Amino acid sequence: MIELRELVPCDAEALLRIYSAEATEYLGRAPMDPAEARYYAQSAAAHAAQDPRTLYMLGLVVDADLLGIVKLHCDRPAAAISYVLRPDAWGRGYATEGVHKILALAFGRLGLPEVHAKHHPDNPASGRVLLKAGFVPTGEHTECLTYVVRPSRTVGGSLLEPALPTRRDTP
Repeated sequence: MIELRELVPCDAEALLRIYSAEATEYLGRAPMDPAEARYYAQSAAAHAAQDPRTLYMLGLVVDADLLGIVKLHCDRPAAAISYVLRPDAWGRGYATEGVHKILALAFGRLGLPEVHAKHHPDNPASGRVLLKAGFVPTGEHTECLTYVVRPSRTVGGSLLEPALPTRRDTP
């Protein structure tokens, strides 16, 4: 079962495997080094403590293994998501399910009117994730393909929403 949870400082080692050279090829950034991984994990914990919270940096976990990161950026003019998985987790539907979970948070508890996303055109797998999650292509911007999704799925008049992410306090 896939869950999203808050990142904690002891996740730094797993972040190195997630933000590897292969995984960052189309992200417009270099792979993480150990110092950046420690800073990233600490920064995620600091964002989780903010009120109001403007950035959700959540770990995508399967069977207690941190496989990726799913982010919801509420600190921009238009809310946006991003995601990255370890290469050994690609092609198993984890990214799509993680995106569904973060969208349930965005449209449920947060009540956002829409969420945007983008991907590099040379990474069609990322585009398939967005399409499976209900995103609609909107065009191109700064060498990326762009997408938007708006809330539409309800059950009994309520938007689907997962439980809030949990904080992992032990390594």
